[in-house]
Amino acid sequence: MTYEPFDVIVVPFPFADSSMTKRRPALVLSQKSDFGVKIEHSVLAMITSQKNDPWPLDVEIKNKKQSGLTASSVVRMKLFTLDNRFILRKIGHLSKTDQKYVKQSLSKIFDYL
Repeated sequence: MTYEPFDVIVVPFPFADSSMTKRRPALVLSQKSDFGVKIEHSVLAMITSQKNDPWPLDVEIKNKKQSGLTASSVVRMKLFTLDNRFILRKIGHLSKTDQKYVKQSLSKIFDYL
């Protein structure tokens, strides 16, 4: 299955110091392109409720209901690719306003595009 940009999904995240995983939300950034369709991978950003140690370019998710999140969270620009087979489910989609702020953060990272 392929996912749309700004879908909020659940994936198994590994713990930094262990081989164990925990289910965590993530944000789909990639388009349904050859990368997503033929290779069946998605480019994702981390979503976290841990805001006490913020990263530059964190984006607070304002519309929790539409995103499917139950806790106040931020999109963290910790980007990675993941085989779509590991995506457990879709829980929501970012609002247009939240999408705008994520795009602004991404443009600051990839300002050469």
